[in-house]
Amino acid sequence: MSDISKLLIAEVAGGVLNVIINRPEKRNALSRAVLAELGRTFRDFAAAGEVKVAVLRGAGDRCFAAGGDLHDLATVRTPEQTRTMADEAHDALDAIRDFPFPVVAALNGDALGGGAELAVACDFRVAANHARIGFIQGRLNISTAWGGGGDLMRLIGVSPALRLLAASERLDAQAALRAGVVDAVAMAQEPLQAAVDRFIAPFLQQAPQVLRAFKALARAMRRGLPASEVRAVEARHLVETWVHPDHWQAADKIPGARRTS
Repeated sequence: MSDISKLLIAEVAGGVLNVIINRPEKRNALSRAVLAELGRTFRDFAAAGEVKVAVLRGAGDRCFAAGGDLHDLATVRTPEQTRTMADEAHDALDAIRDFPFPVVAALNGDALGGGAELAVACDFRVAANHARIGFIQGRLNISTAWGGGGDLMRLIGVSPALRLLAASERLDAQAALRAGVVDAVAMAQEPLQAAVDRFIAPFLQQAPQVLRAFKALARAMRRGLPASEVRAVEARHLVETWVHPDHWQAADKIPGARRTS
């Protein structure tokens, strides 16, 4: 395990990049330093050859991330400071959105406010049975700041997302699953790690270049690229995966298949 900083821990094992927000005494609150470290970590590991999937979680079992660190952010007062804070945090979460492999948020506990934005910046969310997620920014009389509002609207649709934002509602794990905000929930008394392992097991069976191709296509769609650019992304990765020896090895195992080149 690599101690990236006192704020973050990262390790690669069995094709999985595990990243832990290490502030349990602060409910894993997202200070500007934590956000910067998250961005740096995901960018540093983007080219790691042994990675197929990343899993992001908070330390402990109470909070994935309780939101922005209000003590740290209390010094952000002017419009200029606010815009700088938002831009820097958005850039940090973009490192997760743009990570070349699937990223799973393992919601070990509550994901609230900015923590909910962090969760939906990931590609998938697997929740502990007791976890809750809530876009509760409205309770502080602010809006979403780091791209999470747009992510939520793309994820579940504009009207359902607007309702969650406007209501500042906390969803328990099962309600979040029904709403489409999370993708899987651990069974009662089941360790979260077991649920995460079950969720990512099919991913780990894929060749890394195939996962890169699928994530590149998802990233293009998430960013709303024109159809011509989405087509170009898909075509480029098809060529790369088609000519790869892994494709021909798999094709040769299919009964009746014949190689012509």
